[in-house]
Amino acid sequence: MGFDTSGLLPLSDALQGMLAQLDGCCESEQLPLPEALGRVLAMDIASPLSVPPFDNSAMDGYAVRLADLAGGAPLIMAGKAFAGQPYQGEWPAGHCVRIMTGAPVPAGTDAVVMQEETQADGDRITFLTTPVSGQNIRRRGEDIREGASVLAAGTCLTAREMPLLASLGIASVSVRRPLKVAIFSTGDELKPVGTPLAHGDIYDSNRYGVRAMLDRMGCDCLDLGIIPDDPAQLRDAFLKADREADALITTGGVSVGEADFTKQLLEELGEIGFWKLAIKPGKPFAFGRLPHAWFFGLPGNPVSAMVTFDQLVQPALAKLAGQRFERPLQLPAIAAEPLKKAPGRLDFQRGILIQGQNGLEVRSTGSQDSAVFSSLSRANCYIVLERERGRVAAGETVTVEPFGGLLL
Repeated sequence: MGFDTSGLLPLSDALQGMLAQLDGCCESEQLPLPEALGRVLAMDIASPLSVPPFDNSAMDGYAVRLADLAGGAPLIMAGKAFAGQPYQGEWPAGHCVRIMTGAPVPAGTDAVVMQEETQADGDRITFLTTPVSGQNIRRRGEDIREGASVLAAGTCLTAREMPLLASLGIASVSVRRPLKVAIFSTGDELKPVGTPLAHGDIYDSNRYGVRAMLDRMGCDCLDLGIIPDDPAQLRDAFLKADREADALITTGGVSVGEADFTKQLLEELGEIGFWKLAIKPGKPFAFGRLPHAWFFGLPGNPVSAMVTFDQLVQPALAKLAGQRFERPLQLPAIAAEPLKKAPGRLDFQRGILIQGQNGLEVRSTGSQDSAVFSSLSRANCYIVLERERGRVAAGETVTVEPFGGLLL
């Protein structure tokens, strides 16, 4: 695949190299609107109608013609207009129409005067202010014009988009099928949660984090469990994932000193690059292609696995799923305490971001060791420290990246 495995690969180069090779692989299907939540739009959507579809009142009050107010005399109420019950009677000169919010304004209306700016004496209405033309009237198409583009292909439908589509009368949408992702963990030392641990064993935690993030992305997950360091079982797992999934994510087995047959097997079955990334945590990373599925090999350390998924695998899976992906928001903040950092790698430290008296402030969650997952569970942001930056003194400005949808 032409990967440069010498030295440490910058995160931006790794991401750009992956994305350049990926294309969407999820076919489209038509779904009723209520079933489309969380799916990715396969086509642009243009509005079939104008919103609002008619001129309507933005206030409870009175529809008036400016000419009738010129003399300052009270107006006689000709009738009433409600949402869903337009006024359809005669509207003689010298009269006004009582109108409620959302009701269509009668033909000839110049403005709506809110009821708080009037005095009523039976059907005689005195106006305490002089309105301007168009006041308190929501015009047809003011929000969306018929034929206008409202949502682009690649948009993931959330609670924000669903009522918009419903307001346009769209009953079904063309969406991409969910991306199917297989996962497994490797290592003889890994044991399932809920079982006793022998000396030297640890619980398999990485799959729980990876699966949770896949669920948040709307992927279908094929969980193959824990695969021991056995060539035959590993081969079977790789082949099953390749047959049944669009992508495979593993944790462990990609760093220097780990079982060589894992790398040999991957290189035999597909085209895989083993990278040393210039990031911390998360230096070891593998990417490539099996015969039918893309492969992402995450480090075995828990925090490293989460960070590399969040920063590298998430945008790659989004592209495979046909989803538009926007890089997370990054903000400046003041370091509330000194931060340890050695030049050489882009560092994603776990931090707690708060609103201080003089702006955003951030402090460390404690140990930044890649095996200390508790520090990630306490965090609400990354403190992103540049590759060549060294120690940070209290009071210095740093870049923070608040946790987004995958880690919340």
